[in-house]
Amino acid sequence: MGRVKSALEPLRRRGDFAPDNVREALTGLGYSAGKVQAYQDGPTGVGFLIDIGVAPWCVEGAMSRDSTEADAFGGYPDGTGCEPPSGGH
Repeated sequence: MGRVKSALEPLRRRGDFAPDNVREALTGLGYSAGKVQAYQDGPTGVGFLIDIGVAPWCVEGAMSRDSTEADAFGGYPDGTGCEPPSGGH
């Protein structure tokens, strides 16, 4: 997760919380553009989700004025890859 944080840290320090710029920084690490999602999370925050396609499969996190966080997880067995399941049982 260090690579992800390192790629996003310059954006955070500049106060650049544009989802498109976060997506561009993450695809610059070699992640497929179709597998990287970034979305606005309040006025000074961006959340992101990467489907990396190999174990641990998914990286999700957020960037705000205060910090950049990234965590790996194994996906959702009853969802679609890195996307949580929708609906009820």
